[in-house]
Amino acid sequence: MTSPFSPARIVVLSGGVGGARFLQGLLHHHASPGTAAAAPEVTVVANTADDIWLHGLKVCPDLDTVMYTLGGGIDAERGWGRTDETWHAKEELEAYGVEPTWFGLGDRDLATHLVRTQMLEAGYPLSAVTAALCQRWQPGVTLLPMTDDRVETHVAVDDATAPSGQRVVHFQEYWIRLRAEVPARAVVPVGIEESAPAPGVLEAIAAADVVLLPPSNPVVSVGTILGVPGIRDALRAASAPVVGLSPIVAGRHVRGMAAQMLAAIGVETSAAAVAEHYGARDRGGVLDGWLVDTADAAEVDRVRDAGIDVRAVPLMMTDEEATAAMVREAYAVAAARAVR
Repeated sequence: MTSPFSPARIVVLSGGVGGARFLQGLLHHHASPGTAAAAPEVTVVANTADDIWLHGLKVCPDLDTVMYTLGGGIDAERGWGRTDETWHAKEELEAYGVEPTWFGLGDRDLATHLVRTQMLEAGYPLSAVTAALCQRWQPGVTLLPMTDDRVETHVAVDDATAPSGQRVVHFQEYWIRLRAEVPARAVVPVGIEESAPAPGVLEAIAAADVVLLPPSNPVVSVGTILGVPGIRDALRAASAPVVGLSPIVAGRHVRGMAAQMLAAIGVETSAAAVAEHYGARDRGGVLDGWLVDTADAAEVDRVRDAGIDVRAVPLMMTDEEATAAMVREAYAVAAARAVR
């Protein structure tokens, strides 16, 4: 379909792989014939609660995945890390017996983390460091961390040897070493209550014509962005429509571990339940509109009853054009909401 809605200022709250692929489709849509001549200003507010310090280096997986993907340096088959990557440094660290061995830093990727860490240690905030790194990659968007403060997601898992019966691991250990194969009992974004939005985040939301929540993890990606004090309130106060796309299709997450994270916070794995979790903006939540996949068309009434405009459309990001079609559907929902 063709939507007459042509926003000049767009804000996207993004996780890693899913958010990056959505952004590829968004930029593809605006580069297509028949769209507005002037390219929109796209501001991406990226999750940084997946960040981890390894071997003395600051690693920002979601920021880097967005930057590499839009800048043409991503390993498209994996969806993360650099193309043409080698792993000599990782192999040498393992030979020395240096832990952790379950998280691998590729040789090309290592350069990004070295530059970032050097700039952070020199006193630059993460937002300024990210802008400097983007000068090389030219992603075509303004890429902002959700906060300059240190926030790291941890996950509680069962451990019979622990006095409490549980232990807490970093999100990256849960995802990579444990492969999200054990139940997550709680999700704890450490430091989030003391954090503040990075410079430019609140201003971008206030000036936006539309805010999009791509099919990123609703708990540990978009959820942590919304958890930074001030961001949820900014969305509620924004004049722009806020439209999200379900990461759940036919009762299953498309990729990642959304089901495990939703279970940890007591939310069922369904498109409608995630919409209810975000909530309708006129009922204290953040959403005006929500897209579910055609496989979940039976859940449309439930979402509508929650006070959220909803459409059932294809939501599989099989290629850039399919993703661009999802963007156009989101714009159609935004346009309908904007004229009310």
